[in-house]
Amino acid sequence: MSRPRVRPENHLVGRTGWLRAAVLGANDGIISIASLIGVAASAATRNDVLIAGVAGLVAGAMSMAAGEYVSVSSQSDTERADLARERTELSENAEYELDELAGIYVKRGVDPPLARQVAQQLMAKDALAAHARDELGMSAFTTARPVQAALTSAVMFSVGAAMPLLMVVVSPAGALVPLVSAGSLGFLALLGAIGGRAGGANVPRATARVTFWGALAMALTAGIGKLFGTIV
Repeated sequence: MSRPRVRPENHLVGRTGWLRAAVLGANDGIISIASLIGVAASAATRNDVLIAGVAGLVAGAMSMAAGEYVSVSSQSDTERADLARERTELSENAEYELDELAGIYVKRGVDPPLARQVAQQLMAKDALAAHARDELGMSAFTTARPVQAALTSAVMFSVGAAMPLLMVVVSPAGALVPLVSAGSLGFLALLGAIGGRAGGANVPRATARVTFWGALAMALTAGIGKLFGTIV
């Protein structure tokens, strides 16, 4: 009797690092530039709006890259410090670390004798990796990647920001603001759907969430601009 073929599993958790940065970057790009255009267009020509939008795109992309790199680097520094501390503890008191690892497995429901045997085998192979995974909660999926986060965020901010700018180019001057706003909401909905699909989430819920908060942010910006008559 032939054994059934085992399908390779495709876990989506490995996408969380770059997907978070991508959605954040694109969402911020659409909202920031659409809001900037909405305020600037009230007292500026199309060329002025485009110049302001392009300047906002460049500045925003650089800001997103720097912010992501700094914040994720802080996470990476913390991870390295924890690993260095764990490495020292393993070299100074391996028996205690063995008991600690076995105790973790016992709390998860493994019988004490088996838990200790598993801990011994794992530590014999790679003690630091075993403690990093099961004591500190670190894995290849969750490890901080500052450069990846920075590049992904900057590129996706630029892509998101380009969408409202494209609407400026194709929209008639008399309907610039409403068309840019409507188009930006459509782009936000598309972003929510793509992000939800890529992350294996509920697509309608993800779409509604991104669209609602984006619309609220643009509405507040437009209201402040109208109230103070400010050109950004």
